[in-house]
Amino acid sequence: MVDIVIQLFPHSLAAFLYAALGFHFWRTRWREQPDQCVACPMHLWERIAIGAALAVHAYAVLGSLMGSGGMYFSFALALSLMMWLAVLIYWLESFMARMEGMQPMVLPLAAVCAALPLLFRQGHLVAHAEATGFQFHFLAAMLAYSLLTLAALHAIFMGFTEKMLHRRVVRRSLGSLPSLMTMEGLLFRMLSLGFVLLTLAVGSGLFFSEQIFGKPLALDHKTFFAIASWLIFAVLLCGRHLWGWRGKRALRLTLSGFSLLILAYFGSRFVAEVLLGRV
Repeated sequence: MVDIVIQLFPHSLAAFLYAALGFHFWRTRWREQPDQCVACPMHLWERIAIGAALAVHAYAVLGSLMGSGGMYFSFALALSLMMWLAVLIYWLESFMARMEGMQPMVLPLAAVCAALPLLFRQGHLVAHAEATGFQFHFLAAMLAYSLLTLAALHAIFMGFTEKMLHRRVVRRSLGSLPSLMTMEGLLFRMLSLGFVLLTLAVGSGLFFSEQIFGKPLALDHKTFFAIASWLIFAVLLCGRHLWGWRGKRALRLTLSGFSLLILAYFGSRFVAEVLLGRV
């Protein structure tokens, strides 16, 4: 019992830190109040606090992943790891651009995902986790999921911001955000890098399935959704490069590709682990 509490405590602490920081950024950057400093950059202590939350979260995820006897994985740990990488990317980007206005959106989601392993503790022992090919596939997939999740969140918030501006709704919180052009540039940088990583993940899974997973490739729903997602992102990036696609079309395609990507792994693992009780 004590061992379980010790193992789960870092997840609780990470979720608490993310939630507290999310509330802080909402109160200081989004909340409508006269003394709100919309032009204030991120303070040093805020960067350190996010860094500390990331360190605690990393310790929690690694402790749950690398248990005695091998590597354990589940849909809850996958989402937790994905959001850790997403927060890390936002944190690093904040050193180069103004991202403080985006934190009230990403940090509460990170808090929820950090707490998921507390609620859904089912997991499965990963076969072939010691194989170099599997480790490459796993790292590429997790980085791709994280970047494309961040891109989807970014797209949602861009759509919200654009709608507010078109309706001529003026709020102080909008002043803490980067310009739409800056946000769009960041979106396509994340999409481009995420697409490269997704290509590596899908490609390694397709061509080296037997070496990585110990069985030939099967065209199941997971493979189908992953390839469909890859095709949507490919079309979006080609359209951006050739015809300058942007705005609502880019946002819709981003969210469509992301939805299929989520179904490719997390949907199947949720059904198997939570609804059907399989590991």
